[in-house]
Amino acid sequence: MKRHLASTVLALASLGSAMSLAALPARAADSYTQTRHPIVLVHGLFGWDSMGIADYWHGIGTALRAGGATVHITQQSAANSSEVRGEQLLAELRRLKAAHGYQRFNLMGHSHGGQTVRYVAAVAPELVASVTTVGTPHQGSPVADAVKRGTDETGSTKVVASLINGFARLIGVLSGNDGLPQNSEAAMLSLTTQGAAAFNARFPAGAPSTTCGSGPASVNGVNYYSVGGTSVMTHLFDPGDAMLGIASLFFKGEANDGLVGRCSSRWGQVLRDNYDWNHIDQINHAFGLRGLFSSDPVAFYRSHANRLKAAGL
Repeated sequence: MKRHLASTVLALASLGSAMSLAALPARAADSYTQTRHPIVLVHGLFGWDSMGIADYWHGIGTALRAGGATVHITQQSAANSSEVRGEQLLAELRRLKAAHGYQRFNLMGHSHGGQTVRYVAAVAPELVASVTTVGTPHQGSPVADAVKRGTDETGSTKVVASLINGFARLIGVLSGNDGLPQNSEAAMLSLTTQGAAAFNARFPAGAPSTTCGSGPASVNGVNYYSVGGTSVMTHLFDPGDAMLGIASLFFKGEANDGLVGRCSSRWGQVLRDNYDWNHIDQINHAFGLRGLFSSDPVAFYRSHANRLKAAGL
């Protein structure tokens, strides 16, 4: 009797273990963010892919991968023109296609990364399934205008550019990408109101039809989305908030995220232009610090990936 009872207990235990093991793949097989095409995250001005413990897209790539997405995080020049950075991204996408057999990509660009991904979508739409711009100054930034005006009036453009190029090269060294060319003057000119207007004239796909309006959701087979924020000082212990607070003064009362105006962030299908994020919160920095009751940026990227999945992208 005892032997029979022991056998029964052992059998039930084995069955329970088998059922637990069988359940593990089901839990691991989260497919919420599993898009058809890989997601490529593209940094903005003075950005990087990974620098020690500091990832530019803090926690975002990890969260997307956990939901089943294939994610690549690229590195372009920390400071250069939209076109130069775009050519660098295009070369990287072609390398990824050759290495993995990918056909198209879902491109997500933060800040100047938005113009970078738009460039690729314009010159090689066959490689791009969707473009999502986050906090991108599509119409330029008053901050870039002020920097240009100040350096022009003082005759210090070359000196300032040399110093900032050194900073950009340091970012390249620390992130293991020290071979990329840095040109902060070209970056500044790309981000001014005049430079952005010239870029938009050459690459208009997704442009709003009215001031502060929305643009077409799809152009040349590429889906266009945009998102922006309108908060500036969001966390007492975030060291970037003070800088953004000063920069926001150049907007003269216009809603902005510290570097980009609300209307300037709009392009293609506008998902939302007034998240309670500043320019740094949009990539979940610094290390996730943001307003106590603000929206979770990681949750946004997950939900947007799910949107792309539902659209067959």
